[in-house]
Amino acid sequence: MKNKEIISGVVGASFFAAGYLALSVALLPSLALGAGAYLASELVLTGKKKEEIITGELSLKDKIKNARLENKHIKEMKEEIDSIEVKQHLEDIYKTTNKILNTIEKNNLSNRTTNKFLDYYLPVCVNIIDRYDEIENQELTSKDSKKFMKNSISMIDETKKAFQKVLDSLYQNDIENNEAEMKVFNQMLKADGYNDDELEVDGDKDE
Repeated sequence: MKNKEIISGVVGASFFAAGYLALSVALLPSLALGAGAYLASELVLTGKKKEEIITGELSLKDKIKNARLENKHIKEMKEEIDSIEVKQHLEDIYKTTNKILNTIEKNNLSNRTTNKFLDYYLPVCVNIIDRYDEIENQELTSKDSKKFMKNSISMIDETKKAFQKVLDSLYQNDIENNEAEMKVFNQMLKADGYNDDELEVDGDKDE
């Protein structure tokens, strides 16, 4: 990432110098030329861009499609960021998000939890990661920048834990339904004389 920034900076500076010093172009047009060359170099060296996100009134299918693009971006950012700690957080977030999206898609889930995750939690997570990457690339040493980096790492870590809780909550209903089904089945087996053991499930602990 840093090498890309350096190369782009050299390209931009070269175009500025060629216009302003060599060709005696006015200052502002030369700056614009240099900036344009810098941005063009960034696009070429990056070799990838965010795929277009669907906007407007979205169906669950479209929301999931957007979320998969955002999660793909998180995976790509893992390769761009220098911090080993943040890289690991992003790997965990990517894997957990993939499981969440598979669960939502498989069960066609559209409720308060899934909507918040798709509409707010995941997009904000992506924005935090992108802002962290920008500041990391600048190698700033001010007190505020160091504080921002520290807070961002902490927030990314908390997001990783929160996403795991979202995944757990999506399975909670299935777990409760399966436990109730096993309890009824066990009682039927016991009544028919096929099972002498009482099946212990979470519901029994509250009785």
